[in-house]
Amino acid sequence: MAVSIDLTGKRGVVFGVANQRSIAWAISERLAEAGAELAFTYQNERLREPVEKATSALDSPMLIECDATHDDQVQAVYDRIKKEWGEIDFVVHCIAYAERDDLGGDFSATNLQGFRTALEVSAYTLMPIVGRAAPLFGESGGSVVTLTFDASQRVYPGYNIMGTAKAALENEMRQLAAEFGNRNIRVNAISAGPLPTLAARSIPGYSDMTRAHRERSPLGRNIKHGEVADTALFLLSDMASGITGAIIPVDAGYGIIAL
Repeated sequence: MAVSIDLTGKRGVVFGVANQRSIAWAISERLAEAGAELAFTYQNERLREPVEKATSALDSPMLIECDATHDDQVQAVYDRIKKEWGEIDFVVHCIAYAERDDLGGDFSATNLQGFRTALEVSAYTLMPIVGRAAPLFGESGGSVVTLTFDASQRVYPGYNIMGTAKAALENEMRQLAAEFGNRNIRVNAISAGPLPTLAARSIPGYSDMTRAHRERSPLGRNIKHGEVADTALFLLSDMASGITGAIIPVDAGYGIIAL
């Protein structure tokens, strides 16, 4: 018998929808299909339009400006959420960025500003997003999902500083899971294989990544957006109530292959 996940009556915030081809949007679509009510953030007015376009099929979702590298703006998101909703059930963190010049070339050439940018945007932001959300989760707790990549553990030519940022993100995820576990707030990560997003295609060597995953993974193919979205839906639901501090690979099995 097929088991469906029903999130009717659940509410959550999605940080990081860039456009309709982003992983964050695929996750959002699946959550909305399951009945969840969603709020979305956009970094600044220049980037509001693509988020509005992506979310236009939903029933007038809440859109809130937020540069998550500024703690006061993260707090403002939750202040508005508290005023309009009172409580939330889940948070999705899909924020990552590195300067184009720091992707490709020699990793050792990364300068201090490039290092700070990648780590602050891609890793640090998880901390205030989870920490400041915690008071809004009800007595039953809640769930947080973030996105990582296998380059946190291994060298992917061209991914460079983003691999370092993902390693930091994974450690933060575990520490936050430990800190908030006594409040039944679960924090997990999905390690997705390469997907054709606008951001991914800007990474030198992206086509080599996809080819390697397709040729070497046990399933013999690349993954799909919907497979990451399904995993996020599971992790954000009560069906994953016993899972926290985990990294769930959605990579067609590529990560188990040594060569």
